[in-house]
Amino acid sequence: KSHEELLVPSTPCRAKTNVMFLKTHKTASSTVLNIMFRFAERYNLTVALPAGQLIHLGYPKTFLASFVEEFQVIGQNYNIMCNHLRFNPSEVQKVMAANTFYFSILRNPIPLLESSYVYYKDSVPAFRISKDVNEYLASPMKYYHPEDYKQNIYARTIMWFDFGYDNNAEDNKKYIQAVLKEIEQNFHLILIADYFDESMILLKHILCWDLDDVIYFKLNSRSQDTVQTLTLKSKERIKAWCSLDWKLYLHFNQSFWRRIEETIGFEKLEKEVNHLQMRQKELMETCLSDQEAVGKDHIKNKALLPFQSGATDILGYNLKQDLDNRTLRTCQKMVMPELQYTSYLYAVQHPHKKRKQLGLPLLWTSFQEK
Repeated sequence: KSHEELLVPSTPCRAKTNVMFLKTHKTASSTVLNIMFRFAERYNLTVALPAGQLIHLGYPKTFLASFVEEFQVIGQNYNIMCNHLRFNPSEVQKVMAANTFYFSILRNPIPLLESSYVYYKDSVPAFRISKDVNEYLASPMKYYHPEDYKQNIYARTIMWFDFGYDNNAEDNKKYIQAVLKEIEQNFHLILIADYFDESMILLKHILCWDLDDVIYFKLNSRSQDTVQTLTLKSKERIKAWCSLDWKLYLHFNQSFWRRIEETIGFEKLEKEVNHLQMRQKELMETCLSDQEAVGKDHIKNKALLPFQSGATDILGYNLKQDLDNRTLRTCQKMVMPELQYTSYLYAVQHPHKKRKQLGLPLLWTSFQEK
């Protein structure tokens, strides 16, 4: 058989419905979570949601199966897991079926650290006591005190931490190789946020999903005026300060493009990315009154207001007024922020449990009745 023929599956594939997404921080992962939640609803799948009033699966504690609502009752019968957690394979495996597909997403640590800095400015001691991101990076140890390491996780190699490893570990070649190998064994796929559309096309192919399953509106992004400009020196310093994350990123960025080449090929990738963007534009025209994300003060329906943090202005969307019920439901789900969607699914999946109190003006009736 020619190489081409081997790449084309002879039987139509079946959509994978047991999927675990390790939701990393400041990596476009809220958008992926929204995709996962909509997929779960489409196929009526069971989501491993945070227990009780938790909004994350125990994060930043290392994950335990007991952090999942009704784990004692449901056991290893969940289909989808995607809320924030600190990865712990043996405990995740208690919750997810043996044939579960595991994937995650990484982002270039340079824009990631700047994003973390602004987002967590008020809650992370190392960020709070420095003037701006460049001052922080000029001498991070001046602000990053080892005794505050629990509050400071976002200030250094956060992706390494999310995968369950020590984000203050020494940069040692042998250690890094061992960790990369372990991540490759635990995860079937690692996506790259800097190439988000390409990532969605790859995900669609590997999971055998439809294009509409990976269509998205960008969620939890911030207004451009809160972005701090990194100096060239700062950019170089991030590679050293977050060297574990830098090496993690370089390794999986390479394997990502290799995977694209093996699975889709670049020509087909380009076509499909264009198709995705056209469909996204179409949906934005259908759903949104402003055709784009708007600042927090311009979001009319406060039930759709995303959680605001630090010095950021987290953007959201306004839906058109005159949508028919079915379109409205689709559009609402596409723009529903993470906390609201988690809480909504929790109410649907666990109707006898007390609702999650999010401290947001949640107009639940507007989601329930439509």
